[in-house]
Amino acid sequence: MAAANLFAQTYGLMGSQDRAAVAILLQSMDIPEFAPKSGVRIHISDRELQNASASVDDSRLQELKAMLPSPEKLPGFKMYPINFEKDDNTNFHMDFIVAASNLRAENYNIPPADRHKSKLIAGKIIPAIATTTAAIVGLVCLELYKVVQGHRQLESYKNSFMNLALPFFSFSEPLAPPRHQYYNQEWTLWDRFEVQGLQPNGEEMTLKQFLDYFKTEHKLEITMLSRGVSMLYSFFMPATKLQERLDQPMTEIVSHVSKRKLGHHVRALVLELCCNDDTGEDVEVPYVRYTIR
Repeated sequence: MAAANLFAQTYGLMGSQDRAAVAILLQSMDIPEFAPKSGVRIHISDRELQNASASVDDSRLQELKAMLPSPEKLPGFKMYPINFEKDDNTNFHMDFIVAASNLRAENYNIPPADRHKSKLIAGKIIPAIATTTAAIVGLVCLELYKVVQGHRQLESYKNSFMNLALPFFSFSEPLAPPRHQYYNQEWTLWDRFEVQGLQPNGEEMTLKQFLDYFKTEHKLEITMLSRGVSMLYSFFMPATKLQERLDQPMTEIVSHVSKRKLGHHVRALVLELCCNDDTGEDVEVPYVRYTIR
């Protein structure tokens, strides 16, 4: 309700504070069931991203552009800016902030904040938005222009340091990420292993299958496996506990160790590995993105 009223205000339309009428309207709405798009691919390397950028459908962009109404079709159209005011309980500003922030908190399993706490936080944020935050956003956008333009050289980009109290501004060339290697495979912190947890038969990969996968596909023997602070597997585990876990699905082990069931929103797990190569030497490897949905 707060979002709809604020949206109406920006277009000079009359809002509504009749919650009963809004509730009736919502009940009559037909919300289409969400269906994920087929054929969507997440680009995991710079080369894939570059190739995808080169294959943008310009004809589709022109088609969408033609659908936008021209100024001639909207005589007298005007948008109105909304100046934030946290102390007016009738303008829906704090209503929107409380609702939006708590919905986001629920997504990430963060404790919610009540209206009073949200108002205190908003009061502290306002001076920062007008000063440091505004400057940071501007500088970040400058770097994004370079990304969109396709600059490939590290020296084309800049790290920015500022202290508005002095005032002091400094710009420097960013450092390249450290490069590591196992066998002949070079990697940085931007790389990862992609593991599909669901097997073709619809069953999830067990811990034994996970260990065997890395031994077969990457010639790596996992000596320790963890998720955050939770140890899922280690070579020095008691034999009884190890035997029990080997045949369990990975998500079942994660839920058991963390003493918490995974939420329905969790689509992938981030796992850290300690590995030995085929000579028995300890090697540093990227993390694992283990997809479960």
